[in-house]
Amino acid sequence: MALLDILRYPDERLRQVAKPVTEFNAELKQLVKDMAQTMYAAPGIGLAAIQVNVTKRVVVIDVSEEHNQLQVFINPVITAQSGEVSTEEGCLSVPEIYAAVQRAETVTIAAQDINGKAFSTEADALLAVCIQHEIDHLDGKVFVDYLSRLKQNRIRKKLLKEAREAA
Repeated sequence: MALLDILRYPDERLRQVAKPVTEFNAELKQLVKDMAQTMYAAPGIGLAAIQVNVTKRVVVIDVSEEHNQLQVFINPVITAQSGEVSTEEGCLSVPEIYAAVQRAETVTIAAQDINGKAFSTEADALLAVCIQHEIDHLDGKVFVDYLSRLKQNRIRKKLLKEAREAA
């Protein structure tokens, strides 16, 4: 297993739209293992393949306290949603920035597992928010897109300055 580099906002590669997975092979299994290790090490509760510069519709999530309930969603699609909730979100690609975002309270997701088997599940609370956040990544969206232009510009400038100082 390997730790992968997480792209940081405003990196334009985060704007790519991920392509559906069509081959469920050893390479995909390795990607999922590497993504999970990267997510846990960051530490985070969700990671989309696009965040590690892989343009595949792959998401790993673990919202458990013990970090022992990894969930893998390949080619996830939200098929139903209801309610509305505002939660404070953060992102591994937008470090140390948190903001309130409106999301559906409950979602139903259709996806495939690591072997290509189709499944459907319903999620609410933190899991529902996390799934919506990660699917946004697959569609080239970052949570700061939900914020005002002013806040987006402040975040962009702050992170660019930090990147220059680190270099």
